[in-house]
Amino acid sequence: MQYTLIDAGVNLTNHQFDGQHQEVLARAKEVGVKHMLIIGCDISSSEESLALAAHYNQYATSGIHPHDAKTATPELEQQLTQLAQNEQVIAIGECGLDYNRDFSPRDVQRDVFRRQLALAEKLNLPVYLHERDASEDMLTILKEFTVRGVLHCFTGNAQALSGYLNLGLYIGITGWVCDERRGKELQQLIPSIPIERLLIETDAPFLIPRTVKPKPKSRRNEPALLHYVCDTLAQLYGIPACDVAKHTSENFNRLFGLEKK
Repeated sequence: MQYTLIDAGVNLTNHQFDGQHQEVLARAKEVGVKHMLIIGCDISSSEESLALAAHYNQYATSGIHPHDAKTATPELEQQLTQLAQNEQVIAIGECGLDYNRDFSPRDVQRDVFRRQLALAEKLNLPVYLHERDASEDMLTILKEFTVRGVLHCFTGNAQALSGYLNLGLYIGITGWVCDERRGKELQQLIPSIPIERLLIETDAPFLIPRTVKPKPKSRRNEPALLHYVCDTLAQLYGIPACDVAKHTSENFNRLFGLEKK
């Protein structure tokens, strides 16, 4: 492979990677994935993500996923601020709204989301956003703040995409786009995403691309498979995969203020 990639979202603290971090990162590096953003979903996983990022010279987010919003305490802002003092932490999140599973009450999700947006605004950090079946409320709340960030693992419709782009957000695309069944609508929307606002991510260990050949015995996704997402996006944009890699790496560095690092 003649190009390098940045994986803009990896759940490296997931139990499926226990005891295998070094091997997973080595396989990623072998195929050109040099950097990755390790996602924090609650205080505990945010601390673990930071530790992994520091150990392996990667990046991390710190935040509370909407699934875990019910676990947020009054000390949330203090906890996240302390984590964000570390140079490896480059975004607040994964935060947002999920009305698909409703693992936390919706009013609690909205409150915890607002608290994290306010903190990101105060700390001048980007936000790493999650949204499922909640774009209307998501857009309404985002307009209350002045933040920059990425809509992680976008799988919404044209109206939602337009709303997020109008707010200046970047759009994260995963292996969902490689799915010939449920990814059809997303595939049609890809040309509507300006290449300057595109990020690519695995969301590993989830969403393994269905284009992986030969079919792996394990259904676990990992950063070494990011190039399958890149290749599919190249086909949809009608440009070489190396151009997708170049743009998405530049976009990642620009969004997270890493150009000079």
